[in-house]
Amino acid sequence: MNKKYVIGVDYGTDSVRSIIVDTSNGEELASSVFNYPRWKKGLYSNPSLNQFRQHPLDYIEGLEKTIQECVAKIGKKEAANVVGISVDTTGSTPVAVDKSGTPLALKSEFGENPNAMFILWKDHTAVNEASEINAYAALQEIDYLKYVGGVYSSEWFWSKILRIYRIDEQVRNAAYTWVEHCDWIPFLLTGGNDVTQLKRSVCAAGHKGLWAEEFGGYPPDGFFNGLDPLLAGEVDRLGKEAFAADTTVGSLSASWADRLDLNTDVKIGVGAFDAHMGAVGGQIEPFYLSKVMGTSTCDIMVAPGDFDIEVKGICGQVNGSVVPGMVGLEAGQSAFGDAYAWFKNILMWPVKNLFDDANLIAEAEQRIIVKLSEQAAVIEPEVNHPIAIDWLNGRRTPYANQNLKAAFFDVNISTDAVLLYRAVVESTCFGAKKIADCFVDQGVDIRGVIGLGGVAKKSPFVMQMLADILNMPIKIHRSEQTCALGAAMFASVVGGVYPSIEDAMSGMGQGFDTIYKPNQHRVSVYAKRYDCYKNRAELLENDL
Repeated sequence: MNKKYVIGVDYGTDSVRSIIVDTSNGEELASSVFNYPRWKKGLYSNPSLNQFRQHPLDYIEGLEKTIQECVAKIGKKEAANVVGISVDTTGSTPVAVDKSGTPLALKSEFGENPNAMFILWKDHTAVNEASEINAYAALQEIDYLKYVGGVYSSEWFWSKILRIYRIDEQVRNAAYTWVEHCDWIPFLLTGGNDVTQLKRSVCAAGHKGLWAEEFGGYPPDGFFNGLDPLLAGEVDRLGKEAFAADTTVGSLSASWADRLDLNTDVKIGVGAFDAHMGAVGGQIEPFYLSKVMGTSTCDIMVAPGDFDIEVKGICGQVNGSVVPGMVGLEAGQSAFGDAYAWFKNILMWPVKNLFDDANLIAEAEQRIIVKLSEQAAVIEPEVNHPIAIDWLNGRRTPYANQNLKAAFFDVNISTDAVLLYRAVVESTCFGAKKIADCFVDQGVDIRGVIGLGGVAKKSPFVMQMLADILNMPIKIHRSEQTCALGAAMFASVVGGVYPSIEDAMSGMGQGFDTIYKPNQHRVSVYAKRYDCYKNRAELLENDL
């Protein structure tokens, strides 16, 4: 039997990872990670302004480097068996492009302009624009926000475009249209040179761009022109179609085939967002809440095509955005692992500023969260322990509000670093509980929870607390790289190996290796603390 391999490419916040997978069993044959050099240096971003931008060269260099390394590991002869490549990315992470589909930042005159670069998912500079979109949409006869949970976010496509057009006339005049990161990489790999021919993913268009079948595509130009004349004509350049990730964009271009040591028979699939492909890599099932847990979380669920509940407060429900033929529902938290990293950075300040020993500093950075987790895990929760609110990066769901800020309550002179860290972790778990309640309270059954991503694999303390707070078992997928694996599964479909993504999940899925079960002794205490969390969160939000 001829071997058939596929490549899954997973663009994260800090790095890109590529893997080569055997389609017969899902075995990972090679992997490579590339940390974005410009991003690592902090170029083009300003955290104090919530500005986070990434240069397209980071993406291009990472794509080439990781696939080249993977090919080298298995050898060029074996690499001849690669039949497909699919890509997932963060999102909404759009960029302004010219008519050829070239990001403006790749042009000399815009090479150092952050507004001409990819606007990363967690960029919140468009908070005011998001508020305007919500207020304007509320006045319309047609509810254009009904499939994005009723609230538009500053993390999403149109908010970011409007913000850039208002502050940067040069970019506005040079931009032909805007393209999501997950749509641009397949376009790049296939040698695209006319952006009107670009295939936009239903995942990005539906969850972040207001595209919906009911509207025949995006809202009409009159909606955007009425919002702000700067957007006049913008929607007409996006096209009306959007495609699921089992759709082929085309074949690998001769130029990229040469750069990657592959052949031009390799098929390239439509892209999608990382958590959506991650849920597929994690073998999602209908009505299972699949939690991709990293710097932030994305909570993904799929429901049969006849699902007729319009869920409010989430990040959208889109036919085919996860599994073609099913409704994909998305929620999530703007800070999860980022919350723990924030606390670590607070504690590391004296170490970095009082000591010159680089080895000591590196060891402290590596061990501090591990040690905090070990000590926090043995503390039994008490109702009067400090309470934290997890809005360090605003709130994504339920009901997006990026203006919200985090807080600590019930802190006193006896509160130490371990109790504060425990409160931070607990707050992220309470935020996850709020998302679960958002679904359940609107009649959406949650039949189980699947944990995916770095936090799920590496932090038993966090996962046990989450199981206790949700009062549900959480099964952890065996794969270390479910997003890249999900992309590889879609590559196997566009490459003609499997007829459907369900078949690919069955043939390439790696199963589960850990189950966290609720500790019933702690469940009742957490339930009382959750009530405290909700009360204090409500007070905090109402006081803004």
